[in-house]
Amino acid sequence: MMESPEGKATESAAQAGRTGMGAVSWLFAIAALVVIAGIFWAGDQITLQNERTIFTADCQGGAWQGADCKGKLVAGPRYRFRALRPHGEVLFWTVGNTGPSGRLAPCTITDGRNWTCQPCPDAARTITLQMASGRPVVRADGSSPTLPFHAVPKWRWWLLRASHSSGGGAPAN
Repeated sequence: MMESPEGKATESAAQAGRTGMGAVSWLFAIAALVVIAGIFWAGDQITLQNERTIFTADCQGGAWQGADCKGKLVAGPRYRFRALRPHGEVLFWTVGNTGPSGRLAPCTITDGRNWTCQPCPDAARTITLQMASGRPVVRADGSSPTLPFHAVPKWRWWLLRASHSSGGGAPAN
């Protein structure tokens, strides 16, 4: 039994339509994964194991009044911490700074997002002696020998940095 040329053409067109829809579906799925990964990256949920970066803001030409900047809000230093559980220590450094890294010890370390260290000589060069759920903890009594800081989400830090480099102003809190 022979198939008519019209039947072959219709079958070829249908197959081409299915192939095109498959490609569109894959492109949509890949785009969705990229968006989801971007959201997790911007929310700072994707980090190297046992490392945590704290993004900070500075108040240029003004002063902090609580969480409010009365000047121009600009991107501040990024402080990176690496918890070394087997050694009971946390290494830290300021991203982009060529100075030496610091060491906090002794420390009780659950993981890279949860640790507590005792005051030590290097504490005066960093912003915290404790991380809880990935956020730096400030001692309520103000007795910490660490540097003052104002943490901001990663996405906001990048906006502040982009705004500063383009000469635009950034809104204060």
